[in-house]
Amino acid sequence: MRILVLGHGKTGKLVAQVAHEHGHGVHVLDAKENINGSALTAPFIAGFDVVIDFTTPEAVLGNLRALLFNGAKVVVGTTGWYASLNDMSELAQRRSASLLYGTNFSVGVQTMLKLASDMAGALGKAGYTFSIEETHHATKLDAPSGTALTLQKTVAAVGEVPIVSHREGDAAGLHVLEAKSDADRIVLMHEAFSRRGFAEGAVRAAEWLAGRTGVYDFQEVFQQL
Repeated sequence: MRILVLGHGKTGKLVAQVAHEHGHGVHVLDAKENINGSALTAPFIAGFDVVIDFTTPEAVLGNLRALLFNGAKVVVGTTGWYASLNDMSELAQRRSASLLYGTNFSVGVQTMLKLASDMAGALGKAGYTFSIEETHHATKLDAPSGTALTLQKTVAAVGEVPIVSHREGDAAGLHVLEAKSDADRIVLMHEAFSRRGFAEGAVRAAEWLAGRTGVYDFQEVFQQL
């Protein structure tokens, strides 16, 4: 199938590479070619089966408005825009478009979230104090990361869990959940060695979305890919 990749940063380039490896035709559009979503006209969008967005929090909403209005199928790996999630979901439904979003497209991270939910259920009433620490590359614009916020939401049953964020070098992503009591400490950690896991998940999500309409959270469907 034909995939349009929005964003020519490190993750966007890797998404394009992985899509090629999966046998898909790929076109990459960088920010200079698509200011405020201006390149995303109906005739242009019609040439692609699925669009994958790995841009920035500033660019993603303009892209989504144009794409969803024209009935596109869109996988969004960009974070920092979820205050507008309801509006974008409603637009997708009105225009019979498809929207699959996620704070992290790594299957390993999704498994971590399931384990975190188990930790919260087992330890939340046993006097444990929870905390989250995350580290990403220095050029990542949003902090805390979308994944850290999802992790925080996953363990919300234990109360308000603080997040400490670090932005260092070219770190692909480290998330640590700690549960500590007077007696012991349990640490759940996911460390990405590269962006490859995110790119693989995004391409598999695009393949899954190609035959569907509606709005989907990657956390809820990743096991179907």
